[in-house]
Amino acid sequence: MFTAAIFDMDGLLIDSERAIMQAWIGAARALGIALAASDYVQVIGKAAPESNALLVSLLGDERAFRQVQAMAGAQLHAPVTGPRFPLKPGAKELLMALRHAGIPCAVASSSRVEEIKDRLGRVGVLDFFTCVSGGDEVRRGKPDPALYQLAAERLGVAPQACLAFEDSENGATAANRSGAQVVVVPDIKPPSPAVTGFSFRVLGTLHEAIPYIPRWFGRTGPAGLEP
Repeated sequence: MFTAAIFDMDGLLIDSERAIMQAWIGAARALGIALAASDYVQVIGKAAPESNALLVSLLGDERAFRQVQAMAGAQLHAPVTGPRFPLKPGAKELLMALRHAGIPCAVASSSRVEEIKDRLGRVGVLDFFTCVSGGDEVRRGKPDPALYQLAAERLGVAPQACLAFEDSENGATAANRSGAQVVVVPDIKPPSPAVTGFSFRVLGTLHEAIPYIPRWFGRTGPAGLEP
């Protein structure tokens, strides 16, 4: 059914969204600004221009945004032991299975290309991807379909031939609008009924996708895995 796979990064391949959210909420609190998790989740999956504009509104003004951004950034760049954003369960196993089946993979992430390569390189999976597409390469970020259209173009296939993997509502909507089918693996926020309705599948972890590779891609994956 599909000839290529396209992956989001933050919250799907790597466990980054929670750490980033807590850094912003903690920095806002330190400055006496109430930023609720239920408000912050609105920015998840959006590219920087859209998410920054929303955060300015949530925090009150541009000055508060810059202060919170600086404090959160300092926390997120402080030295740590091991990868700051570890792989999500099943991520590497799924990528290995897709490679075994000869399925080309791309990344379509709202993060900047430099961040994508750095974060995926640190957890040892960057080489699994034929190409990456970042939020700094398109005029409008998710839920606009441009990122997925760019990733499909770089893979050399139509979006309709791609199976996308996403965790957020904005990302799933972007993939769907591009013409790709989307498998949703929720991270912080459960999918809305609308997202569930147009999704190809909703799974608990990326590991759950591995047995479906022969059925979804018409290629032989690891032996004995087809359900």
